[in-house]
Amino acid sequence: MSRSPFEVLGLPARFDVSQDEIERRYRDLQKALHPDRFASAAPSERRLSLNKAVEVNEAYRVLRDELGRAEAMLALRGWTQEKTEHERADPEFLMEMMELREELGAARKKKDLDRVRALAANVTELQKRSIDELARGFDAQESLQSLVAAVGRLRYYRRFLDEVSAIEDES
Repeated sequence: MSRSPFEVLGLPARFDVSQDEIERRYRDLQKALHPDRFASAAPSERRLSLNKAVEVNEAYRVLRDELGRAEAMLALRGWTQEKTEHERADPEFLMEMMELREELGAARKKKDLDRVRALAANVTELQKRSIDELARGFDAQESLQSLVAAVGRLRYYRRFLDEVSAIEDES
């Protein structure tokens, strides 16, 4: 069984772990595992340090992002991506997202960047609330189902904002 990203970086398994703490642990481990430190080591030792460095890089990639960190926290509680594929999102939420996407599509078609940015600001605020909700939920040990739903909403917001970035890149 592979280690959790929290374990790899030697951090407490908390959603609200600070970015500074994640960065500091990552830099410390990267320094300790730098290939120059193992230049004269046996090949097996060099391979081991390289494998550990890859593991550290992956853990850092996961934990520096709120969505990745939330998914790592859920995994510690027995959740898997496959289990979520069969669950349905809240129909009301899906309707709201569909309406937002339609508005975004219309703004894109009209090349109305002001409207695109306004929609992005709205969804950015919803995303922040979702992240706050996750932090409180993990602290309060809420049910796995409610945490998975919050992560699902965060995923939708993230995809929406990625689409906004693509629109802005087109302009």
